[in-house]
Amino acid sequence: MGGQLNCYILFPSHTDGLALEKILKFKKIKYTIVPTPRELSKSCGISIMINPDDKENVREILNVNPEIKINGIYTIERKRRGWF
Repeated sequence: MGGQLNCYILFPSHTDGLALEKILKFKKIKYTIVPTPRELSKSCGISIMINPDDKENVREILNVNPEIKINGIYTIERKRRGWF
C-alpha cells in the first residue's frame, strides 16, 4: 500500500528557512514549517514541507535568491500505519 509523498527543504540555519518562508508566503505557495524528519537528518532543526508539485517553483525561487542557502530538497514517502 503506497503512502503520501512529502517534500522537505532542509536548511543550514533557521535564518535561511525564515527567509524562504517569507517569499513562499508572498507568492502564496502553501508550506508548513516542520521538524526535520529523522530519516533526512540527525540534527534537530526546522525544515519546510511543500507539495511535491511545487518543487520546481521553489527551485526557481532559490535560483533568483542565491543568498538563501539550503542543504537540499528531498521527497520521501510517508507510509500509512495499519494500527486500526
